[in-house]
Amino acid sequence: MKNYFVIGMLLLATHLIGQTYPKYDSTLKIGKVGYRISCFNKNIERNNLTIRPIGFKAEVREISSEIRARVLSAEIDDLNKDGFPDVIIFIEEAKGNKSLFCISSRENERMEGIFFPDITDDMQLSKGYRGKDEFKLVEGVLFRKFPIFDTDTAIKIPTPKVRQILYSVVPGEQGTWKFKAFRNFDMIPTAQ
Repeated sequence: MKNYFVIGMLLLATHLIGQTYPKYDSTLKIGKVGYRISCFNKNIERNNLTIRPIGFKAEVREISSEIRARVLSAEIDDLNKDGFPDVIIFIEEAKGNKSLFCISSRENERMEGIFFPDITDDMQLSKGYRGKDEFKLVEGVLFRKFPIFDTDTAIKIPTPKVRQILYSVVPGEQGTWKFKAFRNFDMIPTAQ
């Protein structure tokens, strides 16, 4: 019986250590224009993310970037309300934190990044923040939700509260785009 237990534990450990994530390969379009997003998701420390434009002018080339994360999903919408499709790629970093990789279409003639601010740069929004983010895109508004922890770092369990932050895309400096928080609130979720 003891041998079966040891063999079972070895098999479980081998499975967990060798756990792989599926390749991400998706095509997202609004009408005839969009993006093909692909990432092998082999090693969270080093992955190649490729974003290929679809229906753009002929001279627009794909973007290939090395990321220290895995691609979880992607969504397409007109985030900056200019009539051209933009894409948000949801990623998970090595420490388990979730983040975004965002691309805007500049009149289907070129692609450029949309800046997403680091929450730790905002003292008000980051109070009690320790990751565990959830993101959702709803009609051009990005919702971010995470559990709130006490300021005492010895406490490892979150409070019953969660913080929700709503972001929209606004003009940045020198013709760029950026996400800006326009509303936030703390709440205690109701049991379902």
